[in-house]
Order: sequence, then structure tokens, then C-alpha cells
Amino acid sequence: MKVLVGYKGVNVGKDLLEIAALHAGAFDARVLVVTSMKGGPGIEQSKVQTAEENLTRAKIFFDEKKIPCETHLLVRGMEPGEDIVGFAKENGVDEIIIGVKSRSKVGKLIFGSTAQAVILQAHCPVVTVK
Repeated sequence: MKVLVGYKGVNVGKDLLEIAALHAGAFDARVLVVTSMKGGPGIEQSKVQTAEENLTRAKIFFDEKKIPCETHLLVRGMEPGEDIVGFAKENGVDEIIIGVKSRSKVGKLIFGSTAQAVILQAHCPVVTVK
């Protein structure tokens, strides 16, 4: 079994990792921790570096628990929700775990919602963490 964690390292990040560890332990699963950035010519190198550091910390978290883990920084020119769903399909993922932020309806309309895109487009079950 493969569990994908859509991870930014902020807000509910620690909770996402804890739940992924529980599911991985229960189902003898491999964890794929994924951060998606749209990229492009204007991408700030500091944001890429921060994302890489967050993924390294996530890998250490799972290594300490002896849970097989891979980390992936996706910069494929897609919106994060679309990117996560595509990566999950490409890699035969069985479950996706993502964080959701409480945002107003207007905020979601203006800024979009990665979690919403994943929930609506995923081919597998999606667990959301608040």
C-alpha cells in the first residue's frame, strides 16, 4: 500500500505526518511525502529551499519510526491540486492525506483550494486533516 501526504510543512503539517504514520503502521504502507510548487521563471529560490528543508524533516520523522518513506518536490508547472492527483495516479497511490485550512467561501473562490481539487479529482480515498 502507498499513502501520499500533500505536505507544506506548515499549519497542520505535523498532524498530517502523525496520521500518515498511523495509517502506514496499520496497513504496512510506504509513505510518499509530496510538496507541489507551480514553478516558473519567477519562482523564489528561498521558497524552493524551504520546501526541500521541510521534506527533509518529514523524511527524518518517518526514518525515526522505521516507516519506508520517499519525498518528492514537484515543480511541474501545474496547480498543486492537479499535480498531487496526477502524481498519485502515476505512482499507484492508495490513499491521499491532505490538510485543509478554514477559509471563507469568498477566499476559496478567489484563491482556489488545493484540498478541494484533490478531493474532487482523486482516484482514491482522501483523508483531510484540519
